[in-house]
Amino acid sequence: MDHVVDTTGGKVAGIDKDGVLRFGGIPFAAAPVGERRWLPPEAHPGWDGVLDASGFGQVAMQTAGSLEALAGGAAPDWSEDCLFLNVQTPAVDDGARPVMVWIHGGGFMTGAGSIPWYDGAHLVAAGDVVVVSINYRLGVLGWLHLAELDPSLARSGNVGLLDQVAALEWVRDNIAGFGGDPADVTVFGESAGAMSIGTLLGTPAAAGLFAKAILQSGAAHNVVERDAAVEVTDRVLDALGTRDLAELRAVPAARLLEVQAEVAASLTKERASSSAGAGLGLPFGPVLDGDVLPRPPMDAVADGSAADVAVLAGTTAEEWRLFGLMLRSVEDETTILRRLGRMVEDPHTIAAAYRQARADADHDDRWTAILTDRIFRIPAIRLAEAQAVHQPDHTFMYLFEWASTSFDGKLGSCHALEIPFVFDNLDKGGVELFTGPGAPQELAVAMRDAWLAFARTGDPSHDGIPAWPAYSTDARATMHFGDPVHLEHDPAAEERAAWDGVL
Repeated sequence: MDHVVDTTGGKVAGIDKDGVLRFGGIPFAAAPVGERRWLPPEAHPGWDGVLDASGFGQVAMQTAGSLEALAGGAAPDWSEDCLFLNVQTPAVDDGARPVMVWIHGGGFMTGAGSIPWYDGAHLVAAGDVVVVSINYRLGVLGWLHLAELDPSLARSGNVGLLDQVAALEWVRDNIAGFGGDPADVTVFGESAGAMSIGTLLGTPAAAGLFAKAILQSGAAHNVVERDAAVEVTDRVLDALGTRDLAELRAVPAARLLEVQAEVAASLTKERASSSAGAGLGLPFGPVLDGDVLPRPPMDAVADGSAADVAVLAGTTAEEWRLFGLMLRSVEDETTILRRLGRMVEDPHTIAAAYRQARADADHDDRWTAILTDRIFRIPAIRLAEAQAVHQPDHTFMYLFEWASTSFDGKLGSCHALEIPFVFDNLDKGGVELFTGPGAPQELAVAMRDAWLAFARTGDPSHDGIPAWPAYSTDARATMHFGDPVHLEHDPAAEERAAWDGVL
């Protein structure tokens, strides 16, 4: 056991994998389970001796997600006791290296920090950084708002968010022992992970725990209003047939997952034909509970809650293609107007902007562009606009536009496609099925090095890409990661402007 580090919980022994030291399955907190379910994370009691950190810890209870299945790896060991993190570092010394903490996506219902696509070894080797990946509670166990049922559960709708805060506190208290600098932490994440980061930017408990933030396909808009959270909770409790807290805590986790799937499916179907729908319609996620989240994160960011944090945000060019692949095609303008009318008061103005800008596109492609913008690109722009007021030199925007050739090209530049490029993991299992053959390694290097440069300096510029100015509402500089990598000012400006005053 040559690689042993002393942490606040006890000693951990890691392994050397091709010159990168990995410490997996380190408990960073204790998840209350059984008769204490739905409470915030607690301090872990620690362990005697040396913890074998050569593997990974158990992951949060969940049903299998499509991306997680595609990403490969052994069948996960699921448990309510899931608050583990993984550390990868070049060396156990006093190097005070930049730290990158990955928060995984999965719609707040699936995922784990140990998914092979999130292996940070290439980031560590190329950038001399320390990479941490974390788990957090998911679905009904991480985001079920039960405050109206029992006042002792005032924070229940955000215990998944508090798990993330606890992980960052562990990093603050322990990462120096792994060669990292606790004062130089970058959080980065994709989809629900990025939405979590957007929320953390406006979460009082997270203040001061990170210096930089990278948000991939997620921003600060994805929080659940209290009334909507109560509706989800009522459906879960009705399906379980009880509102007695002791009985709820005795329900087997497997049964909770069954009900979670039923409720999520019914809500998705209903929201697809209502004013709340035509989008992701995530049933679980951060809740505006008045406690952990006293106000909308976007409002807090605009007022300077994260004024000292450098931000890099962006999306893929065709996010919605991943979700729309299995949905019915949009065959006429009437359908676009009907669906758009469920989201905005004036669908004609927005539809006209996309029709004019994409005159040669079919209706399905225009609908993909509209939903990509409404759910992902415009929220990212709104976050950048707000943060640039406080960080004019350290707010940056990107657009990933390289297109997959898989599924006969139907995926395009879809949601999650940039992940194996960011981690420089094009060789991982399942990646080629997602990207198609021949994904450009030089693009992976360009993105990897941009993320590393940002983690090191708060500026993603590096020698391998064009000059990258900070984002402002005057120029709206946006780096396009495609073929070739290039800078553009205010991409799709007419479409962006159509959402002014709407979103």
